Formats: sequence, C-alpha cells, structure tokens
Amino acid sequence: MNTSALAFLGDAVYELYIRDLMVNAGMTDPDAMHRACIKYVRAESQALAIKEMMREYDNADRKSFLTETEIALVKRARNHKTPNRSRSAGPVEYKLATAFEALVGYYYLMNDSSRLGEIMQQAAAIIAISDNENGDSADGDNVQSDNVEKDGGDTL
Repeated sequence: MNTSALAFLGDAVYELYIRDLMVNAGMTDPDAMHRACIKYVRAESQALAIKEMMREYDNADRKSFLTETEIALVKRARNHKTPNRSRSAGPVEYKLATAFEALVGYYYLMNDSSRLGEIMQQAAAIIAISDNENGDSADGDNVQSDNVEKDGGDTL
C-alpha cells in the first residue's frame, strides 16, 4: 500500500491512542488535554520517537526496537515524495513523522494490535522522557504511557 495512505491512517490512529492515554490518566480539562496531546502528536515529537526506535545499539546485548522489516517500511515512507509540509517542523522532521505514522497505519491495517500497542507505547514513553528532560512538563500535562494497556486497550 502507498505509504502516504498508511501515514494518513496512522495519524488518526496515533492521535486517538494519545487522546485515550490522556483520558485514562484522569485528565478532564479539555484545554489541558489538548495541550498535552500536542506534545505527543506534533511532528517534532514523532520524529524524535521514530529516530530513537530505529537506533542501532553498539552493545551486542541490545537490538533496535524495530525489526529490519519495520525499518525498511519506515525508510520507504520517509523517502516517499510528498508535496505536504508541516507549518512548524522542518522537512526532515516532517518526513520522519510521516514515516512513524505510516508504521502505525501499517500495523493498524494488519490488525496487529499487540505490536501496534508496543510501538505507540514506546513512542509515548520516548516523548515523555524527552519532555521531562527538557522541562516541558511544568504544567503537569505530561502523562506516562504505561497508564494504557500494552495492547492499546479498548481503542484498537
């Protein structure tokens, strides 16, 4: 399937996952939920997450979080020519975010909720750690990804 179509679908699936994460964390203020969601779904955050997941470890005891097949899909989606551009992210970040969304869309279409949940949970954890390190969670909007079941709960 076309990686742009996968990314289109993956964008919606990941956003729903993050919204579910906020609600299950007990957030009730719509403004606070919106601000918290933006931290997770913006292109810069998704690009950071997919780069971390693709990282090859020098330590022989650890492997990349993604399989070779997943990395191939991410690279294909990242390299796919697209006329769209993010208003806030640079072109490299935008392409990486699109690649992340394509991976999410792929697993959603394959109906593999287990792996889909693992990928989205890992992305949310990477983003939460990054926000904590950068001090971006001062307003209390940062939510830990382990508040949602590993397979994504009822939303998938």
